[in-house]
Amino acid sequence: MSQADFYVLTDTQHDSRYTFLCRLADKVLGKGRQVFISVASEQEAERLDQLLWDYRPEAFIPHGIISNASSGADTPAPVQIGWGDTLPEHRDVYINLHLDTAGETLKFERILEIVVQQDDILTATRKNYATYKDAGIEIKMHDMRPKS
Repeated sequence: MSQADFYVLTDTQHDSRYTFLCRLADKVLGKGRQVFISVASEQEAERLDQLLWDYRPEAFIPHGIISNASSGADTPAPVQIGWGDTLPEHRDVYINLHLDTAGETLKFERILEIVVQQDDILTATRKNYATYKDAGIEIKMHDMRPKS
């Protein structure tokens, strides 16, 4: 059965999603999993590519960008970044930075959503939550906000 994990952050800054994503990708990779990160555009993929290179000087997150012109097999890195209809060969871990979900998303073993306190992101992730729930996907919430 597939599982969707929502990581709810305190931050209101969009860039906080990227900072958390780097840590999350590093952790998932450390568990021997393959990761696909879905973004909205080629420019966002290139930005994320640079962030993953610069994440930590002592860490290396092997990654690559795939596009509609290439398949995941052409980018054998365990962390792959794509946009549009691009999908990797594997169906292991899907990190959704694009916000929209497509039918293929539901075929991944794990789906990860990073939520910051911005109206557009909150609206999109609530919609995705409902989509996953309707599809019978197990949902887990990880509230990263400090407890009062």
